[in-house]
Amino acid sequence: MTTLLQNVNEEVFRTYVFWTAVLVVKMLAMSMLTGRQRLRKKVFANPEDIQPSKKGAQPKFDDPDVERVRRAHRNDLENILPFFAIGLLYMLTNPEPFIAINLFRAVAVARIVHTLVYAVVVIPQPARGLSWAIAYFATAYMAVKTALFFL
Repeated sequence: MTTLLQNVNEEVFRTYVFWTAVLVVKMLAMSMLTGRQRLRKKVFANPEDIQPSKKGAQPKFDDPDVERVRRAHRNDLENILPFFAIGLLYMLTNPEPFIAINLFRAVAVARIVHTLVYAVVVIPQPARGLSWAIAYFATAYMAVKTALFFL
């Protein structure tokens, strides 16, 4: 195992850490964006979040703008968390630095674009689908390469 850790290229590792940190900040921002949408639209999911002056107001779960941001956030959880795990394991395969660095960049930039076109400035398909696919297939590539390496 020590040999595997010694084979990790420093530039690849630093790039992975940088883009992982960027994606963590992006995911944290999604929580803030959801809250902003809820406040702007005055749409709350919990009774205790409704202002006392709004007697009779009920929690609401179907506002399209709030739900769009929530879906984008859920999509992040479904796609970015696997990248965190497989990106780390992929580095242990001693990949070609150029390929690894650009895969990490591609995933991160594609996920940022995905959020922008899905939840911030809605742009018709195929923008969202393409940005999702770039990150998805880059992550899948790393997963397959890692699995084959350790086979």
